[in-house]
Amino acid sequence: MTDTLTRTAPKRLSTLDKWLPLWIGFAMVAGLLLGRFVPALSDALSAMEVGGISIPIGLGLLVMMYPVLAKVRYDKVAAVTGDKKLLVSSLVLNWLVGPAVMFALAWIFLPDLPEYRTGLIIVGLARCIAMVVIWNDLACGDREATAVLVAINSVFQVVMFSVLGWFYLTVLPGWLGLDAQGLEISVWQIALNVLVFLGIPLVAGFASRFIGEKRKGRDWYEEKFLPRIGPWALYGLLFTIVLLFALQGEQVTSHPMDVARIALPLLVYFALMWFAGILLGKALGLGYARSTTLAFTAAGNNFELAIAVAIGTFGAASGQALAGVVGPLIEVPVLVGLVYVSLWAAKAWFHTDPYATESRTS
Repeated sequence: MTDTLTRTAPKRLSTLDKWLPLWIGFAMVAGLLLGRFVPALSDALSAMEVGGISIPIGLGLLVMMYPVLAKVRYDKVAAVTGDKKLLVSSLVLNWLVGPAVMFALAWIFLPDLPEYRTGLIIVGLARCIAMVVIWNDLACGDREATAVLVAINSVFQVVMFSVLGWFYLTVLPGWLGLDAQGLEISVWQIALNVLVFLGIPLVAGFASRFIGEKRKGRDWYEEKFLPRIGPWALYGLLFTIVLLFALQGEQVTSHPMDVARIALPLLVYFALMWFAGILLGKALGLGYARSTTLAFTAAGNNFELAIAVAIGTFGAASGQALAGVVGPLIEVPVLVGLVYVSLWAAKAWFHTDPYATESRTS
């Protein structure tokens, strides 16, 4: 939460923090209504794209991610890279378990709907490099670990996305005697996605801390500057949600039964991946902060990349694109809920105060 990100003991939550699920709910509804009843807005948003990336949504994500990445203590990142348990666990969950689980769920729940099934598999391949930063911070996870894991996932995303898309949509279905669909996506489009949604805010966050601490000192930077920019992370999140849902509002509200069919495997997927991450972290003795970071990086997905790939390959009106759009429709409220589950688990399972300084870097 905005004021919990710099405190060392629990304090009274701000109005923005206390009612965060309500604000997110309003943002989702507002976006859907705007997309449904103001189609010109959706058309305008669609027109403002460069390289498959929506400029307004990209700006919202940058505003959302910058304050969180500005809070990372980059001098402690080296300690995270030495945690082989964390790094290996994250790679296994993200690049072996996650895509396989989504592939299985897509075929179990949508055997008769190949377009939606393919869209879900694409969502499973797009590992999260954006919103996971804010979910982790809201749950008082380890910021430095998140920065490292997101950076590693970004590299793997550029290298492995096309390969895994070919494997899960063409090779594996062929081996199993199932229907196969190809996937064509350029490495440049994936690299551009990573550069915009991670590279820019990461560089800005690092520069802010380096310059701020050099000129004013760490105490001023963390006690004065960070609290001032902190709320903008949630403002950016709400702005992004409104625009994202407005962009596809008409499509979502026009196919309620299809949305329900797509939502069910997504619900199962997010729950399975999150609980797998936090339980694995606990079993490995990673501590609360890094276990919850492992959980959210495993459960989150890069919806922007998934939607861009689905639209670029199959068209904006395709079932694959609709499945990609339903991804954040389900992911946002589910992961917000899991933030509160995580804070509860800190005390119930890890016997620690999630707001204490020690729990952020354990």
